[in-house]
Amino acid sequence: MEDEPCLMVVGGQHRFEAIRLALEKDVNEYHGVKVYFALDTEQRLDVQLISNTNIAVSTDLLDRMYETVSGPELRSWCQQVGLLDEGQDFADKRQRGQPITVRAARTFIMNYLAGKQVDPAKFDNTGTTPSVARTGTDDPEWKKLKQKNPAMWKDAGLKEAGRQFAALAQAQRDHFIDKKTGKRSNFDFAEKALNYAVLSAWAFTAGVLANNKVRLNRHFSLTESSGKDPLSCEALARGRHKTDPENYRGLGYRTDAKERGRFVELFYLQAEKGERISKSLVDLAIKKYHAKQAMLEVREAEGNV
Repeated sequence: MEDEPCLMVVGGQHRFEAIRLALEKDVNEYHGVKVYFALDTEQRLDVQLISNTNIAVSTDLLDRMYETVSGPELRSWCQQVGLLDEGQDFADKRQRGQPITVRAARTFIMNYLAGKQVDPAKFDNTGTTPSVARTGTDDPEWKKLKQKNPAMWKDAGLKEAGRQFAALAQAQRDHFIDKKTGKRSNFDFAEKALNYAVLSAWAFTAGVLANNKVRLNRHFSLTESSGKDPLSCEALARGRHKTDPENYRGLGYRTDAKERGRFVELFYLQAEKGERISKSLVDLAIKKYHAKQAMLEVREAEGNV
């Protein structure tokens, strides 16, 4: 029996859903149809981009479309380490409680590999501010990274870091779920691990410690805070520096470079001391960050004299 001919809806899941719902309600109105034959991958992306120009397209959806064109490697890697469920795709818009976005996954990998380039012996004298991947564009830095590191998908250290972070994010969520009702008590604290400052700094620190198994295991041990908030969000919320503005809500509410740099100092200190995150550790990390930045500024100024 020959296969029946069929058409694929290109341009967004929302269009497929609209058609499905219309058919369920006996709506049958002609709007016009464009049919394309034998499109290659790049041409399909062009059709999707053009068809979405008349609606508000999130940058995360654009990221997912660009990543789909480049291949399945990132999605497959995320499924392997538990950042996505088996068969699950990236979120088309960053929302609490939803799957991670392409931008988050790229940010994690980029910072782990960047951290591996840092000499731990020179950590206190090196700029250690993580980056966040670009969004809404075919990021040239990400493409360059993949070309430079074709074997990164098989990197055992990177995979383990991915698994451990997925476990941390889940443990953070689980802590704020009421066991009786199944409801979350604090969405902000529950999703704290996926704050870009936290995610990028955690991955960067894992990269720095890749060859120090003792400290790396301490870094991973945050997940094992049985009965306690793994990221100690209340302690983070009380952390601040004298230079912070009045509306600063504490560590973990912003994603700028300063916030990301502070988190690297915090995670590095936690791995050094092997303790849970505390108010005193947060205060020390913030002070170390500002001391390092001042030292780096002095060195830069000396180099310009």
